[in-house]
Amino acid sequence: MPGPAARVSVGAVAGSRRGLRRFTGPRPPRREVCELCGVTVPEEGHRHLVETERRSLVCACTACALLFDRPGARTGRYRAVPNRCLADPGHGIDDTAWEALRIPVGVAFFFHNAALDRLVALYPSPAGATESELDPRTWESVLGATRLAALVEPDVEALLLRRTAGGGNTCHLVPIDICYELVGRMRLLWQGFDGGAEARAALDAFFAQVERRARVLEEEPAS
Repeated sequence: MPGPAARVSVGAVAGSRRGLRRFTGPRPPRREVCELCGVTVPEEGHRHLVETERRSLVCACTACALLFDRPGARTGRYRAVPNRCLADPGHGIDDTAWEALRIPVGVAFFFHNAALDRLVALYPSPAGATESELDPRTWESVLGATRLAALVEPDVEALLLRRTAGGGNTCHLVPIDICYELVGRMRLLWQGFDGGAEARAALDAFFAQVERRARVLEEEPAS
């Protein structure tokens, strides 16, 4: 459960929590539609935009998402969430580095909030997305151990870390919407102190899907 360096996220990600409702709780009996043009979209697999002022997720059809995929649209009200997923098997985020993060569970994600101009660290909990209040300089020093940190697009992408038994920690660059999808799953399935067997199985399945989707970051040429 969250310790003294954490709180349930209400400020920096308050808008995002509104967007999270699509991933938590029973869904209303209605069709999914693009929230810009109203066209019906598939319930699963449609694109999302980040509404930067409210910091919330918005469902979008492919055509509308493409309008905000252009470089010139990156300073507007909406930003398209990219599809890319990258893995860095050579990252240096070991158990010692993880301990420095003081995250009480084995999963966390980090993104740069452009409006606040700072890094935000969140992790799943029974209450939803919980924000760590540890000094962001500590996060930055730890995340500097992966080349992915320099590639993350503000607001729409995140670094997703998982601590596993035996020191097999993983680090991925992922779209921000799948991080909130994970938070929603954990909130629905969490039981007891450690989450329970069903939540752990869902977590394993989620990361197996991320691994299949990820493109491995190429090695830097030797100097």
